[in-house]
Amino acid sequence: MQLSVPQFIAIFHRIGKAVEAEQAYLSELDRVIGDGDHGVSMAIGWRAIGERLDQLAEVEDIGTIVKEISRAFLDSVGASVGPLYGMGWMRASVVVAGKPTLSEEELGQFWIAVVQGIQKIGKAERGDKTMLDTWIPIAEVLEKDTAWPDAWEQAVYAGKRGMESTKDMISRKGRSGRLGDRSKGGIDPGAASAQLIFAAFVEAYAASRGAEAS
Repeated sequence: MQLSVPQFIAIFHRIGKAVEAEQAYLSELDRVIGDGDHGVSMAIGWRAIGERLDQLAEVEDIGTIVKEISRAFLDSVGASVGPLYGMGWMRASVVVAGKPTLSEEELGQFWIAVVQGIQKIGKAERGDKTMLDTWIPIAEVLEKDTAWPDAWEQAVYAGKRGMESTKDMISRKGRSGRLGDRSKGGIDPGAASAQLIFAAFVEAYAASRGAEAS
């Protein structure tokens, strides 16, 4: 299946709705180790993405759309997560530049580039109790295979396991890194929102495939 521009935009709208629905949960996780505003920040960012996407219906280049997603999120989110996803999507926009449709392999490269961009600016590694504990396992699966549906389901599962592993970690990055042992015992909110985003993407992509097949 080739994912078209309208399908890509519809999928990102669905991700935004999923983030909005879990806003309170994400903020509750953040209250354990941070300012308690992660859910609010993510919801604001995804609302901005949705508004920007509404202006891009006539655009035929997915790379341009992703660049605008990056700018919308970065412009609207002042927290540290803004630059992280801003860089991730900006890097991914280069990978899909000029493409009116995306294959499964190209979608895999898109998400791998997102993760690489986040890691480049965040300077975090697996085990630091950040969103990368979710994103790195996802990218590792997609680097090996992008066949639908097995590879994508495996990537969701790998991300979930990575997210859950943060519960027993001590934070080494950001404000929560100052808490030491007190940061242990709760799932990292960034890891949770990363899992939510990717799982929502795969669910929406599956629905898009089903609609096309019917």
